[in-house]
Amino acid sequence: MAISLYSISVISFQQILGATTGVLNKGLAYCSEKGIDPQEMVDASLIGDMAPLSFQIRSVAHHTWGALQGCSVGVSGPPAKAAPLDYAGLQHLIAEATAGVAAFSAETVDGFEGKDMMFQMGDIKIPFTTEGYLMSFALPNAHFHATTAYDILRMKGVPLSKRDYLSQMRIKG
Repeated sequence: MAISLYSISVISFQQILGATTGVLNKGLAYCSEKGIDPQEMVDASLIGDMAPLSFQIRSVAHHTWGALQGCSVGVSGPPAKAAPLDYAGLQHLIAEATAGVAAFSAETVDGFEGKDMMFQMGDIKIPFTTEGYLMSFALPNAHFHATTAYDILRMKGVPLSKRDYLSQMRIKG
């Protein structure tokens, strides 16, 4: 069975972004139900030296939509510094990333195959092909940060399950 770069990246990113949307929605509902200021969630982290929920959500957007944008020009880097966002701002960022990913056609993404891709962080340059970058860097990073966001909200008491993380699976039918 042949599988396209579009299926590996865009369809996978859409599942991750859908799950992140659902997890954030449940988190906000929990805050409302329990009378918790949503900013408490935005600033929460699993452990003191780990980035908070706000960074995790920014990173999900960066390693999905941002990864595809990077592939369009052949270079990417870490997420840029940005102004702080509140809970609604994080939800908006994921909605924006979801729309951005959906705007990439199969023809465009499949056309990235075999092209050079550079991940650049200061003086560090890591050369990839676009498929190597998407499959071994962007996709694992998107999952890592989505999982960490899920874990932060779960740690704060949000009633989440594995099904919330899996979101819309590619079932036969």
